[in-house]
Amino acid sequence: MTYIVNIHTSTDTAIVTLSAGAEILGTSCNHETKQHAAFLHTAIYELLESQGVDIKALKAIGVSSGPGSYTGIRVGLATAKGLCYALKIPLISYSSLEAMAVTATNIVKDPNGLYCPVIDARRMEVYTAMYKFDMEEVAAPSSVILEENSFAEILFCGKVYFIGSGIEKFQQLTKNKNAVFLNGEISSESLAAIAWGKFKKHEFENISHAQPIYIKEFHTIIQKQVP
Repeated sequence: MTYIVNIHTSTDTAIVTLSAGAEILGTSCNHETKQHAAFLHTAIYELLESQGVDIKALKAIGVSSGPGSYTGIRVGLATAKGLCYALKIPLISYSSLEAMAVTATNIVKDPNGLYCPVIDARRMEVYTAMYKFDMEEVAAPSSVILEENSFAEILFCGKVYFIGSGIEKFQQLTKNKNAVFLNGEISSESLAAIAWGKFKKHEFENISHAQPIYIKEFHTIIQKQVP
């Protein structure tokens, strides 16, 4: 049995799933953003225990590497790397935007529409990308400052389904009837499906060199030492 643990901590809701192939065996979620680090290791242990799966039976670890919360991304990727090193199993990495778009396709099932995940990046900025129903990338992941005419050219051509924490911002700006806003977050099913697809194709990361997908440069505050 191909057991895979999937880790998602880059948005407000953290998700840990255990799957056999693409089949979900169990899921654990945390909605307290600042508690993702404390939640993660316990959730993995309890999930494995509840399903009677020995940690040594895992065949890979999947992780959403961003974009999203800088702290959340680092927590998830560090945990995934540590497990892969310890267990000597492959690391699978994927974009949280892609996972969100897969979730949207599962909700709508419109083969002719476009799917646009939008993750809140504070103020009027979002992390976003654009995908076709088959997950062909139409617009690469980027950070966008929303305004009334954002996505206007592509909305002129047909339906675009928006999903994610940034939709409220755009709903206030656009009146375009081709903009459809979906309620929902990244699903455990989308995480499992992406990880299983990459596992079958042996699309694994170099554990040492796997990097977060920040999109924007990461900044931190350096405190001055008092003499």
